[in-house]
Amino acid sequence: MSELVPGGNLPLPGGTLTLHVPGPFDVSALITDDSGKVRGDGDFVFYNQPTAPGARLHGETLTVDPPALRSGASRVTVVVSPAEPGTALGRLPAPTLRVTGPGGGVLARFTPPRPQQETVLLLAEIYRRGTTWKLRALGQGYADGLAGIARDFGVEVSEDADSGAGGGASPGGSGVPGSRGAGVATALNAARAGLGRLRGSGRTPAGSSGPSPAGRTSRPPAGSTAPSPAGNTGRTPAGNTAWNAGSASAGGSSAAAPGVAGPASNQFLGLVNSARAAVGAPPVSLDARLTAAAHTHAAGMAARGSLGSEGADGLSVYQRLTASGYAYLTVGEHLVSGPLDAAGFVEYCLSSEQSRRTIHDPAFTEAGVAYVPDSRSGTLYWTALWARPLTPAGLAQTAAEVVTLTNAERARAGLRPLAVDTLLTNAAQAHSADMVARAFYSHTSPDGSEPWHRAAAAGSTRRTIGENIACGQRSAAEVVQGWMDSPGHRANILKPAFTHIGVGFAGGGSAGTYWTQLFGA
Repeated sequence: MSELVPGGNLPLPGGTLTLHVPGPFDVSALITDDSGKVRGDGDFVFYNQPTAPGARLHGETLTVDPPALRSGASRVTVVVSPAEPGTALGRLPAPTLRVTGPGGGVLARFTPPRPQQETVLLLAEIYRRGTTWKLRALGQGYADGLAGIARDFGVEVSEDADSGAGGGASPGGSGVPGSRGAGVATALNAARAGLGRLRGSGRTPAGSSGPSPAGRTSRPPAGSTAPSPAGNTGRTPAGNTAWNAGSASAGGSSAAAPGVAGPASNQFLGLVNSARAAVGAPPVSLDARLTAAAHTHAAGMAARGSLGSEGADGLSVYQRLTASGYAYLTVGEHLVSGPLDAAGFVEYCLSSEQSRRTIHDPAFTEAGVAYVPDSRSGTLYWTALWARPLTPAGLAQTAAEVVTLTNAERARAGLRPLAVDTLLTNAAQAHSADMVARAFYSHTSPDGSEPWHRAAAAGSTRRTIGENIACGQRSAAEVVQGWMDSPGHRANILKPAFTHIGVGFAGGGSAGTYWTQLFGA
């Protein structure tokens, strides 16, 4: 079984899949094609319409048979909302998705960072890449609820819809399933209020979800693998580019030409650094490569008319950043649509704890921001990137923090500390870098090598080798806590026989960060 983090991907076996979300939630699904838009009422599966070709909802459980979906369907998005009308998701426990395969075995589990003011959550999606179906963990929250989903998925809602029906339809358009008793008119009013939607802060709370897959040892290997989608890296402009917000209106705005240092960046920087100063965090400076990557990603979202950490070409925002030549030690992002200027964007990013944590994080030293309008609707799509550049000293400090935290866990269990082994460190670092470079996430490399093979290739003569890997975590504390929350990883950390350790880290890829712990005895 794989414990997924936001943005994590997992290839799926053939046959019917079962997705279960227990708790006080309504589960629903949206069926779309490559455009990301629904075709009509039949593309909704919710409590008042529990079946569609290839999909069936029964209480907390959604079953999906991808080959049986309607013609042209390439994506099923799983949506959760509070079962009790008017309840914010932040007042409920974080939903947990469990996915089982046709044989009943658990394939994956995903618990997103706990939402705050969001009222609807895109939890995960089943999507087709070529001839393969995959699962992607999302965790995308909508502060404006069903109205945000309506806009992103091409749904039209009627202003006079029956508020007690849980859904309605406008002439020539599609109905949208509503929270019980909330109705579609409420969603439409929320949409007209101009509230933004937050894709993610780029930083998940420590321990909110364990890394995947389970740790492996040489006697015997344990756990399963969860490779991320393969893909080539592209090149994004790395020039000294800033993007001018200009004056925005409800009808949209146009970005200034490349090379113009506009007021949007300056206003953004002033507001952000003021917020950071209020909590004692050092100021950040603008970086041209971060700004260029932010603009490229925002342009892709505007072209699609939807938020997402991955572009239509399959490249993640992190891959765009590393392709520009920017190597980072830690990274964060805000992906938001709706705000009309930098002040509104920063205000929205400060409105929830998770998002605010990224702005306040003292680890970040540089930032970049850009927006691009959707040419059809005028909606502004924003991307802000946060990072600390990679340096040899910073990498060594991060690895040392992982070792210190690991040994603290061993000390609490009455075990002796692990000593740093240079050869294990070299092998661990090479594996993290390899996962980024060759776009995979697994204990088994594409060439078939296992942890003990890599250790031996680095010159290690340790007789017993164990390995933990993780992706998506943004700090040493976060990744060690995630490992400790996962039984397989915890067993490696607390194995009495291990005497030495090496730690590797690399930024990039589809998940943003890749970590490796290599243990030896």
